[in-house]
Parts: sequence; structure tokens; C-alpha cells
Amino acid sequence: MKFKDKVAIITGATKGIGEACAHEFAKEGAKVVVVGRTKELGNKVVADIQANGGTAMYVEVDISQKAEVDAMVAQVVDTYDTVDIVVNNAGVNHSADFFDITEEDWDWVMSVDLKGTFFVSQAAARVMVDQDKPGAIVNVSSVMAQLALANQIPYCAAKGGVNQLTKAMALSLVDRNIQVNCCAPGPVMTELMERVVNNEQKKKQLMDRLPIGRIATTKEIARVIIFLASEEAAFLVGQTIYPDGGRSIQAFPRRLEK
Repeated sequence: MKFKDKVAIITGATKGIGEACAHEFAKEGAKVVVVGRTKELGNKVVADIQANGGTAMYVEVDISQKAEVDAMVAQVVDTYDTVDIVVNNAGVNHSADFFDITEEDWDWVMSVDLKGTFFVSQAAARVMVDQDKPGAIVNVSSVMAQLALANQIPYCAAKGGVNQLTKAMALSLVDRNIQVNCCAPGPVMTELMERVVNNEQKKKQLMDRLPIGRIATTKEIARVIIFLASEEAAFLVGQTIYPDGGRSIQAFPRRLEK
């Protein structure tokens, strides 16, 4: 087991990639803190982990609110005595025409995807430093940090910010023995993606841009995150890994190159 008796905080862990991370970290021996905003879903993830012999707790948190973040980390320390790993997976998106994006839209995406990532990391890293122990932080970005969509401007900007935040955090914490890296997935089979692939036209467009010819499972992305949080990634400093099936390296759909 990679993380026997380690304590791992995973945000956005009630579904999708975060839920897969919760299960995979538990399988690797971690005590998992399932952070989310839907109690019913969070409790189900915890129950499933416990049913398989793992240890987990659910904490309901709006990570855009620093006071809630600080209270969550304090609760984790009170329960498990420490924090060893953070996976900043929680994120939101907003699709709209350039001229229809409001200040509230912009602030909502930035407060969760970027601000929340920073303050969860800061609060957890304080514990690691105060306890003089090593730690790992994995931020979850997106292939859209380096590509772009015209109708997802706040999201693309926030995820680009997460990539750069990863570098700055890594440099700030490397002397404290805390490794910081980032996972930036391409298309993943989440509930949202299931709706996309049910539309044949959208599915065809997606596959045109995906050289590997299939969509990643949430478990596949979770295993990349497991690696980045482990000692095996100890020499990676501020790096962003793109498990995207070739999405970010393809200039044109391959059928157009023939």
C-alpha cells in the first residue's frame, strides 16, 4: 500500500474523478476525507469505502469560503491528528457567450477553481509544516488550461491559473518537503460526459479530437493522481501531467491528414 495510515483530503469527492480518487486512495491504505457539498452523495462514498474495509469521513464544505476550509482542516486534524495529502479536485464550469458572462459568473468559477485550490492547500500545508512532516499536494486542472473554448472563458482562465499556481506553490513548498504537482485530464467519462456521448454528433466531434479513440475512465485519472501524490513522483516539482489521450498534441483530426 502506497499510503498506509496517511490522511488524504480530496475535494469534490462525491462523484466523478474525486469519487474515484477517494476509492483508490482508500485501497492504497489512506484515511480519506471526502469533501463535497452534497451530504447524501458524500455519505454514500464514505459508506462504500468503509464496506470495503477502508477508513473515511465526509465533511461538507464550500471551498470558496476560506473560513469553511480552515474549519474543515481543523476538523480533520482533530479526527485523524494530521494531514498528509491533498487532492484539489473540486471545480465548476460556466458556459456562455463572451458578452453574456457576468461578474457573478466570473467570480463563482474563480472562487472555486482557483481561490479554493489555493486556500485548501495553504491550510493543509500549514499542518504539514507545523508537524514537520512531508506531504503531497495534487491540483486537478484540465487540458483546457492550455487549449481553449470560446464559450468557457472563466473555466479556461481558472485552469490556466491552476497550472501556474502549481508551479509557484511547488517552489514555495519544496524546501518544506511538500511536493506539489498537477493532473490535467482530457475527456473523462463522468455524468456530464455521458450526456455528451449520447448525442451522436457531439460524440463524433469529440472522437475526431481524441487520437486514442476512447474516453478515459475516472479510475484511470485517479491512478495518475495516486502516482503524483506518491514517493514515486518525489523528483517532480511543479509539473503538470496531461492524461488526455493525445488531445493536446493533435493539430488536426487524423482523418483530415490522410
